Amino acid sequence: MKLCRYGKAGAEKPGMIDHEGTLRDLSGHVSDITADVLANDGLRRLAAIDPATLPRVEGTPRYGTPVAHVGKMICVGMNYADHAAETQAPVPEQPVLFMKATTAIGGANDTVVIPRGSVKTDWEVELGVIIGEVTRDVSIDKALNYVAGYAVINDLSEREFQLEHGGQWVKGKSCDTFGPIGPWLVTTDEVADPQNLSLWLEVNGHRYQNGNTRTMVFGVAHLVSYISRYMTLMPGDVISTGTPAGVGLGLKPPTYLKPGDVIELGIEGLGRQRQDVIAHPNSTI
Repeated sequence: MKLCRYGKAGAEKPGMIDHEGTLRDLSGHVSDITADVLANDGLRRLAAIDPATLPRVEGTPRYGTPVAHVGKMICVGMNYADHAAETQAPVPEQPVLFMKATTAIGGANDTVVIPRGSVKTDWEVELGVIIGEVTRDVSIDKALNYVAGYAVINDLSEREFQLEHGGQWVKGKSCDTFGPIGPWLVTTDEVADPQNLSLWLEVNGHRYQNGNTRTMVFGVAHLVSYISRYMTLMPGDVISTGTPAGVGLGLKPPTYLKPGDVIELGIEGLGRQRQDVIAHPNSTI
């Protein structure tokens, strides 16, 4: 299944994408795509619905974040060896974890706002993992049983805030609009192997990132197991699993986003995103 939330920000409705790519309204069955809907029992109930019986949604509505009320967003750094190399960082021996504030999260095609004073806003296409069951210290071989589905994420980053303002990375990762997710959540039954998905990102039509999840240092099952050792993962929590080479920081010379840029990105079978980049209203640049 492809589950989504559509409509104006703060007033999204639950939706399902049918086999022909048509948006259907799920409001008659669930009030929203919430934690209880993502649990195994909830997904089984939705899977039993014939999409053809759901009302068609006309027009081209906005796609919001495919999960309502994300409790926490955990990100993984340096999880592709080629990305570690381009940023002159060692390949980690254990997953590098950091948090992104949930206030950064937005819809797949929402506008990206460059923070006030920023000159180093960067892009990162990533595979997102959405948790479906309470996950606490699970083994690697059972970890994928706790996953509800997958989604495209752009883990936008302000490199000066991240690397030059002291402390941890969270300051460079949590600015408003820095976490587009979606356009939909694709359930695990439609993803044969999360470790064999191509992913890409372009800015103004130029392809900067072109990778595959098979080159992750730590795969999805490993990450879910590892993270659940240190914190309980709850239904609706999101893991952003790292980015391949091609970020602006790693280019020679480094290249960063500016007002007027257009970002497009996608992952095989999970859809694509498009974001217009604008300046912060109080910006002087």
